[in-house]
Amino acid sequence: MSNAAKNIKVLLVEDHIMARMGTAIFIQNTEGLELVGQAEDGLQAVTMAYELNPDVILMDIGLPKIDGIEASKRIKEKGINSSILMLTSRDNEDDVYAALQAGADGYIMKGCNLDSLLSAIKSVSQKAAWLDPMIARLVLSGLQKQTVTKKEKEENIDKYGLTKKELEVLSLISEGYSNKEISDKLVVTISTTKAHVHNILQKLYVSDRTKATVKARNEGLV
Repeated sequence: MSNAAKNIKVLLVEDHIMARMGTAIFIQNTEGLELVGQAEDGLQAVTMAYELNPDVILMDIGLPKIDGIEASKRIKEKGINSSILMLTSRDNEDDVYAALQAGADGYIMKGCNLDSLLSAIKSVSQKAAWLDPMIARLVLSGLQKQTVTKKEKEENIDKYGLTKKELEVLSLISEGYSNKEISDKLVVTISTTKAHVHNILQKLYVSDRTKATVKARNEGLV
């Protein structure tokens, strides 16, 4: 198999020409990455995602026609399997939450160092969530937690069929604990913890721990 076949195919979506050019040069000059297309607005991004089927879509939020959040939502609704990494200057709670709800797999701030950007691209290409350290605490600890009554919480727990142990694991996930740390804290094997995490993701209909945390906090499960 050739090295080119292993490259991560990236679609770049950015309306500011200088920012787009700079990021494009970085992608083109980085081993393991391949720039397969560039879009200047949200509608073009949706069309090109469908046509090119990239591994990763590097998406700005502030775009003409439709913004990056709406574009991400439409891409996911079309069943396109590309991972979406938000590359943006917006770090407010509403945008972070909306992006994750729309299906974004990662969120990184413009101005990050290039090593971090490469790490983020590689992570989301492997279907692992990636959050910029600047906003990780925001998402995990203070993302506009809604006030949920005890009755609503019990109804939500019943709705998803979460067991007492799964709720305990979910609470630790939301606090940022790794599988190893959860295993040590609950005095169970790593395989048991992984099984609980797998069941939690399945029951909450989410693809990763970050989305599980957002959903759990939003619905008062933790």
